[in-house]
Amino acid sequence: MKKSLFLLFKRLLLALSLSIFILPTIWVNSPLLPLLAKPETRIFEQVWQTVNDNFYDPKMNGVNWQVIKEKYKPEVLQAKSDQEVAAIFNQMLSELKTSHTRYYTQDDLAYYQLLGIFYGQGIELPKELKKFFPNRKFEYSGIGLFTKEINGKTFVSSILDESPADKAGLKVGDQIINVDGNLYCPIGSFADKAGQTVKMLIQRSPTVGGTPSPQLSSRQEITIVPKMFDASTMFLEAQMASIEILEQENKKIGYVHIWSNAADPYQQQLQNELIYGRLKNADGLILDLRDGWGGGDISYLNIFTAEQSPSVTHVQRNGRRYTYNYQWKKPVVMLVNEGSRSSKEILAFNFQQNQIGQVIGTKTTGAVVAGRPYIMQDGSLVYVAVADVFLNDNQRLEGKGVTPDINVPFSLEYAQGVDPQKQKAIETLLKVL
Repeated sequence: MKKSLFLLFKRLLLALSLSIFILPTIWVNSPLLPLLAKPETRIFEQVWQTVNDNFYDPKMNGVNWQVIKEKYKPEVLQAKSDQEVAAIFNQMLSELKTSHTRYYTQDDLAYYQLLGIFYGQGIELPKELKKFFPNRKFEYSGIGLFTKEINGKTFVSSILDESPADKAGLKVGDQIINVDGNLYCPIGSFADKAGQTVKMLIQRSPTVGGTPSPQLSSRQEITIVPKMFDASTMFLEAQMASIEILEQENKKIGYVHIWSNAADPYQQQLQNELIYGRLKNADGLILDLRDGWGGGDISYLNIFTAEQSPSVTHVQRNGRRYTYNYQWKKPVVMLVNEGSRSSKEILAFNFQQNQIGQVIGTKTTGAVVAGRPYIMQDGSLVYVAVADVFLNDNQRLEGKGVTPDINVPFSLEYAQGVDPQKQKAIETLLKVL
């Protein structure tokens, strides 16, 4: 009996010894080990799970999300750079065919701008963000422009008013060749260069048969001094800087570019300008909602649509009278394009429904769901569509957009700053003034 127990114990000990030797060997040679060990894979798992838990449609817009995970996970293992990893993440997210669903890193302008929009104005930071932004400032060094890739070339698509790019004379439609001799990168080209001089090589005119157009200078080197942008305030500052009065045919046409209307201060600033400020005496108004970001509320149109309210007149000691109308009762038109997204599209829709004025430009992008940013372990951000949006109970703009009343195409390449949509808005207003 004792001998049998001894043999049994000996065999168990041998099996345990073999297991201790064999299992690590199997583990080391398993393809799962490097997959699980890669930091990118851990972020991949977190991104996938975050979308799985928070995407507005539990049926994932008809996509088998588990199958998608197995499809893209091996690609992460094979990726050779952070840029490739980010591209794989976004390819995976694009399978959901829904706006407001994208992955951003610190190399993306949108990364800082989204954080500034969602967590600016004194909003408490989530704990995930505090370790990456202990001073609460979502800052980056830049020059204040947006770009668009067309046929492998990078073109300036819009420029923030009074930004370094604006002051240096860059124009919408300029092709960016390089910055300081290197390929253009929205963040990397200007990192740690605030207050320093950079040289941007641009091409302003197209080539004909491979040679520059003789009428215009083809390539120019433009000197620019980047600055630090605070993403919490940059769009409000650009909105204030955009305001102008255009005098044509003895009429004063007011203009303002709403780069983002994601918080009440943007709307309050606009109302102050309309009632008390620089736009008060304009005969008509151009409300430019092209490009930038959305957010905001449809109540922002109340200044144009609310029932008639009485004017208020102040009479001062010296007898001067100041009369204020708390509505905009004069003609107004709205500019939109494929960069008008989210609540800007809702505003355009209601602008048409209430027949406030003409909507001019090109069809909006059709990105009308509610999104929310989630911070990953490495500080990267996944923007997730967390709620579907319907107008008038059953009207859905996601994937459809808003078609303008007056369609005005805008060919971006080498536009040289010419803005046919804004010009059409001026002509439209002059006809009714």
